[in-house]
Amino acid sequence: MRISTRAQRIEPFYVMEVAKAAGALAREVAHTDRPMIFLNIGEPDFTAPPLVQEAAARAVRAGATQYTQATGLDHLRERISGWYRQRFNVDVPARRIVVTAGASAALQLACLALIESGDEILMPDPSYPCNRHFVSAADGKAVLVPTTAEERFQLTADKVEAAWSDKTRGVLLASPSNPTGTSIAPDELRRIHEVVSKRGGITLIDEIYLGLSYDDAFAQTALAIDDNVISINSFSKYFNMTGWRLGWLVVPEALVPVVERLAQNLFICASTVSQYAALACFEEESIAEYERRRAEFKARRDWFIPQLDALGLRVPVMPDGAFYAWADCTSFAEKLGISGSWDFAFETMKRAHVAVTPGRDFGTAETAKFVRFSTASSMAHLQEAIERLRAMAAMAGTRAQ
Repeated sequence: MRISTRAQRIEPFYVMEVAKAAGALAREVAHTDRPMIFLNIGEPDFTAPPLVQEAAARAVRAGATQYTQATGLDHLRERISGWYRQRFNVDVPARRIVVTAGASAALQLACLALIESGDEILMPDPSYPCNRHFVSAADGKAVLVPTTAEERFQLTADKVEAAWSDKTRGVLLASPSNPTGTSIAPDELRRIHEVVSKRGGITLIDEIYLGLSYDDAFAQTALAIDDNVISINSFSKYFNMTGWRLGWLVVPEALVPVVERLAQNLFICASTVSQYAALACFEEESIAEYERRRAEFKARRDWFIPQLDALGLRVPVMPDGAFYAWADCTSFAEKLGISGSWDFAFETMKRAHVAVTPGRDFGTAETAKFVRFSTASSMAHLQEAIERLRAMAAMAGTRAQ
């Protein structure tokens, strides 16, 4: 069977390959005194809050399970618009919002609408691997631009300007970012958009962790800059609805019918039950619960990252959002007699029964030195993981003497 070159360009998602290995080992150790602790997948341990679950059940009982329009329920688009107004003091008209089958569908629709074959999209290195694969699936090319800790592992206006070529179509950013949890300072983001706009390019920004910001200096949507910024968002992270597969896209008004046409043909619509459930996300009781959970995520970050640093797993930039720690494992790996985050991830899995994600997925700019820890697990799991890593390091030190 002949496989398309498009499909062959898509690399394996190593995050999930490691997760499969961790899952297999977890089954073997499930009934021991050290079951696997999963700090590898970016999925909140919280599920949809009560009002959201109840809204889904009501929709099913009422038979509200048939197709919606491709752009989503009008009422849901209005509620999302209201959230931007209340949370960020930004006016985002509901008519510019398209509800999608997760942020993944939003990214696919944006890329298909805007990228021609051979177009190049600038992205930071490191960055989330699936984002560059959406570009590739639209026959574009993701150009990874190396970043540093001093730049918060984000693109700068100067780097965008330096990397721009005749083939460049625009930038795809993420703020807060996966894997680093860092955001772009609003002033720098504005400068990046100015560089892009002057060249007739597009600014796409993945804001799926926007609700999980912990620093007011960064907690602002890019939609405050300009109506031509294209934002991708999701109900998965802040709203704790990962498996419900619901997201949204904010586009310039002229692009709405284009995206709608693509969505009609590719997806018909997002899950109707999920849309009705998501209406309850914006109730006062639900928002209060989400804010309580956001505070819990911040508390986990505040405790966990100093513990990693003390173990020699240095986190060069304190994440200001999301639930990740991007840690340099070089020193720790040397104690174990290994090099590189890939081997480190499998050693911690085997020796400590702690699953983490190696940097291999996220680019090539020194990513082999880094591992990504997810702090989306409970504080108890994080504390136990640190104890196991500490014991692992002590044992390695004893062997070396």
